Amino acid sequence: MARHDALTDLPNRVLLRERLEHELKRVKRGEMLAVLCLDLDRFKSVNDTLGHPIGDELLKVVSDRLRACTREPDTIARLGGDEFAIIMTAIQQPTDAAALARRIRESIVKPFHLDGHQIIVDISIGISVAPIDATTPDQLLKNADMALYGAKGDGRGPIGSSSGDGRAHEGAARSRDGSTQCAREQRVRAPLSAAGQSRDQRDYLVRGAPALASSQARPHFAGGFHPDRRGNRPDHPAREWVLRTACNETAKWPKDIKVAVNLSPAQLKSRNLIEVVTSTLEESGLPAKRLQLEITESVLMHNTFATLATLHKLRELGVQIAMDDFGTGYSSLSYLRSFPFDKIKIDRSFIQDISSQAEPLAIVHAVAGLAKCLNMVSTAEGVETQQQMETLQNVGCTEMQGYFFSKPSPRPRSSRSS
Repeated sequence: MARHDALTDLPNRVLLRERLEHELKRVKRGEMLAVLCLDLDRFKSVNDTLGHPIGDELLKVVSDRLRACTREPDTIARLGGDEFAIIMTAIQQPTDAAALARRIRESIVKPFHLDGHQIIVDISIGISVAPIDATTPDQLLKNADMALYGAKGDGRGPIGSSSGDGRAHEGAARSRDGSTQCAREQRVRAPLSAAGQSRDQRDYLVRGAPALASSQARPHFAGGFHPDRRGNRPDHPAREWVLRTACNETAKWPKDIKVAVNLSPAQLKSRNLIEVVTSTLEESGLPAKRLQLEITESVLMHNTFATLATLHKLRELGVQIAMDDFGTGYSSLSYLRSFPFDKIKIDRSFIQDISSQAEPLAIVHAVAGLAKCLNMVSTAEGVETQQQMETLQNVGCTEMQGYFFSKPSPRPRSSRSS
């Protein structure tokens, strides 16, 4: 139980590392292996639009498809959420790993049929090869993870290699028509009420809502992918459209409500991001303090100096900056020292078992205490039960969001809900 994921019965991070250490002994004897880090694109949209039971079933079926793509000696592990990793042993050359990555993607993009819903998702894959890229477990995993987020952020396509070797990299065409179609099909909703505890614990104030872009027509596309262009991701025009629509809509809400919008790695590296945010606030009339921009800690792994400079400029505008999915990446504490975030969002993977397992409770308690000491807001994501809410109250979480408070809705009903 300590070495396997309860949902998929795959090895977890602990067993993955043990097997990687064992297999690396063969690398010292002249063999070669590859580590693949995998991430379902916009899996959060499936959870937010169809609910977590469907999301869990999707992860189980994805696990089955991964098993079908790999060989018996290979190891597939679930690292948490929608993140997986594979150890591919005894490869002859890096192209073997690239071939596996292609097989996996071809399998994953095929429609899933779950509980009457047809769901189409895509997957991003990062590849690191030993001994070419690294020879230690930590560095191999980190390199594969960096290759994964590099592929997602640079627009190079869904598959990237740590070394940048073209033989282990597959590009995906992106067209203006694809991004325009995505923008045309999407709308912005406020799916979850972020509730902050008031003096009366039976009464909660709605502080804000994260903007969710979703497709209107079935089948459901994670991230609003067009059915005929499943390899295309929303480009800058679509993401700018989400930001502008969210701000325009929020300007109509009560003045104490904020809106949170996620920034992609590509947006953070864009030279006109500050200009886009400034013009959006001016055009919508939304005060900067009512806009919260969220980034994941994985974003900070790339071009850290430039990224931090951009974040400081955004902060100077009056915009709040939040770290999303805290605790699921690398060097979280060092990032908190590098930039004074306004908010830490605790990933839902820690909240799901907070009432029944000691480890998640200890982690959430520590993060909430850390946020308090650093004068930051702590927000628990994915709160779905009364028991979870009460436990989070007891550990001192500042805010909560999840289905327990509200399901997706066009806009907050009021500034106060009981």
